[in-house]
Amino acid sequence: MSKLDAFMQLLSGHFNNSQQFAFLRDTEPDFPYAEHVNTVCNDKIIHLPDSFNGYFLVEESYYTVNGNTHSSSHLFLFTEEETGIQLISYELPEGCKKDTFTYETMGTIDFSALKASAKFTPALYTEKDGVWEGGSTSMFSPVLKFTLWEKFSKDCLEVEERMEVNGKKTFGYDRPILYKRVS
Repeated sequence: MSKLDAFMQLLSGHFNNSQQFAFLRDTEPDFPYAEHVNTVCNDKIIHLPDSFNGYFLVEESYYTVNGNTHSSSHLFLFTEEETGIQLISYELPEGCKKDTFTYETMGTIDFSALKASAKFTPALYTEKDGVWEGGSTSMFSPVLKFTLWEKFSKDCLEVEERMEVNGKKTFGYDRPILYKRVS
């Protein structure tokens, strides 16, 4: 099995932070109950080049805070590089919205219509003893910075995301979200 295949097995599936949420709900009421549904979607992309050696993945994210749920989906491409596994963020297909896009609702997409995000700096993950770790920092505008740091193992997906405007945090939590596999 290639490193990319092993990485995608860790990352694909349905995950939530129910254990962490139960532990923190009384002391940190603004900490979210969160779910990720990660599904490889190469089967829905037509005209992939014959030499294509990557995996597109739909990441469906759901965050519930104080009874309000917010959803946000992303389309990522993962490739194996000499230095590790690279994540490139892609724009959602034309006509799709972040709050309603899912693997199930995703239609067939022509590879030539896909566009890498110009704003997202690709993330790089390296492996040590079965644990993958990495991330990136992106400047979405001259004042809007997005920082992503993740750690993946067979036991947990540890995800830390932070948005800052002029150096002031506007999104993110003081601790990573710890996702455990539910299916």
